[in-house]
Amino acid sequence: MADACCGGPPPSAPDEDGAHTVQWRAPAAVIAALAWLVGVIAGLNDLGALADGAFISALVVGGATFVPGALAALARRRLGVGLLMTVAAIGATVLGQLGEAAALAFLFSVSEALEEWAITKSRRGLRAVLSLVPDAATVRRGHDTAEVPVGEIVVGDVLVVRTGDRLPTDGRVVEGSSSLDVSAVTGEAIPVEVGVGDDVLAGSVNGGGLLVVSATAPVADSTLSRIVRAVEEAQDRKGNAQRLADRIAAPLVPAIIGVAAAVAVIGALVGDPGLWFERSLVVLVAASPCAFAIAVPVTVFASVGSATRAGLVIKGGAALEALAAVRVVALDKTGTLTRNRPVVIETVTSAGSGPDDVLGAAAALEAQSNHPLAAAITTAARDAAVTLAPVRDLVTLAGHGLEGTVNGQRVRVGKPGYIAATTLTDDVARLQASGATVVLVEVDGITIGALAVRDELRPEAGAVVSELRSGGMAVAMLTGTNQTTASAIAQQAQIDDIAAGLLPQDKVEQITRLSEYGPVAMVGDGINDAPALASAAVGIAMGAAGTDVAIEAADVAIMGDDLGHLPPLFEHARRTRTIMVQNLVLSGSIIAVLIPVAALGWLGLGAVVALHEVAEIAVIANGLRARRPVAAPTAGEHQTHRPTPEHAHA
Repeated sequence: MADACCGGPPPSAPDEDGAHTVQWRAPAAVIAALAWLVGVIAGLNDLGALADGAFISALVVGGATFVPGALAALARRRLGVGLLMTVAAIGATVLGQLGEAAALAFLFSVSEALEEWAITKSRRGLRAVLSLVPDAATVRRGHDTAEVPVGEIVVGDVLVVRTGDRLPTDGRVVEGSSSLDVSAVTGEAIPVEVGVGDDVLAGSVNGGGLLVVSATAPVADSTLSRIVRAVEEAQDRKGNAQRLADRIAAPLVPAIIGVAAAVAVIGALVGDPGLWFERSLVVLVAASPCAFAIAVPVTVFASVGSATRAGLVIKGGAALEALAAVRVVALDKTGTLTRNRPVVIETVTSAGSGPDDVLGAAAALEAQSNHPLAAAITTAARDAAVTLAPVRDLVTLAGHGLEGTVNGQRVRVGKPGYIAATTLTDDVARLQASGATVVLVEVDGITIGALAVRDELRPEAGAVVSELRSGGMAVAMLTGTNQTTASAIAQQAQIDDIAAGLLPQDKVEQITRLSEYGPVAMVGDGINDAPALASAAVGIAMGAAGTDVAIEAADVAIMGDDLGHLPPLFEHARRTRTIMVQNLVLSGSIIAVLIPVAALGWLGLGAVVALHEVAEIAVIANGLRARRPVAAPTAGEHQTHRPTPEHAHA
């Protein structure tokens, strides 16, 4: 709310190292709250001087968190809740209602501090993505190679990337072939085979042979750096978005000030100037929106607390408001719709061989490998109780497969092309069309079988998609995975709107496209999802499996590993928004009634303050209804029609 309401600069600006200055609003809010509490206790014990001193302290310290920003915004002709609070506090102070002014200051300073904390925490985590870039890289210049700081890499430098090294910047392979683990950048669980002429991304890990790469971008302009910039820019845009309370306050502030001025000026012309000036101040106190100030924060605190107990971390009221308005849900594939754990889904055998023969031969070699697919194959062998024989003379052929001697026989395991499919050609084509990665197994020159490995759909995914649709939302899938695999997964999940083979910036463009049909929620877990999570109206990270960057870039984190939390999350947000609106209408109605009554002198200052207190209690009681527990993940028992984004918009 800070930027929106007060129109001031961001709570803090990053320094040259990307860190942030020490935040001060949180301790200021705490001090203001304690001072106000001391004042209340002192007042109850007839310690007038101590009470006044405590209230003034709370007013000064709490007001420091929003008054300067509100005045700066006023200079730029921007009006918001901050200015309304400032005007009300001044009016209450002039009339000697220090307790009222102090309460207003500390209540609003608390909401400001929480907002600042959320923004700061987010940006600190985001910078962690750059730790994926190594400090130094091996560069070949002429006939010599040398370790140089990655900041000195320029376009055209030739980088030598050994097995296990992480690429410092984007480039193009000029020598060698290998398999790259690109999961940190694209989210793709299956390694990507690359060779001469292929483009490679910063942050990828070389999992096979030696690669020589020509840098195509300096580190500061690599894919990882662009991800950080894209997320920060998107978060800035969100920070400047106007909140519900601010939209209401924008016309309210000039109206209140105008009415108070009119009471003073017109009253002075027709009667006692002193009397009507005092009435104008009573009007300002009548408009003192303590109930208005806490209408949203109380509801948000209750709602966020309830969600947290359910394992759903919601970063403030803006995220709740955005969740309630979502019309389109965009789901990442890897780690979101799937578990990001490749498994063997099928074993195909040639004549004369059994599944255990194929699995045993493959797993014997893969048990010696750290390739991501090796874990899937060895796990399948263990589950099938297949005994693995020892391996001799193991050779790893980067980008192709493995070769070794098992029980005196020469065994090769690898991709089609490296090993001939022979009689399994049709099966290989079928499995690849289903989105699986195929591993062929050869013994003494004879292909004995094939293993299909795929990252499978979460069991609850289809039901969740159905439930989201029943709630009137359209569902789309955005993924960096290839079109074939993406289509297979989307078909299982019954998702029609698919965009595959996307880089991080492509996902942002897809979010823009989907936004034509209404506010979009992006659900993802990887670094590659971070820009889309930040660009969407609301970003939701799968916290249990998600990267720190995705969690920090998102507005909401699901800390469990169950996609079934999504439908209850949206329902919880919609209910919270309803309570927010009820509170704002109630507090606004009190103001609307009290202003003319106070202007006409029908109610004195004491009665006005008493009515404010009653309104605050009513608003708090209503806001606490948002504490109702979030429903447990459900399985979506009913299937519904499948609306497209156009249908959701309509």
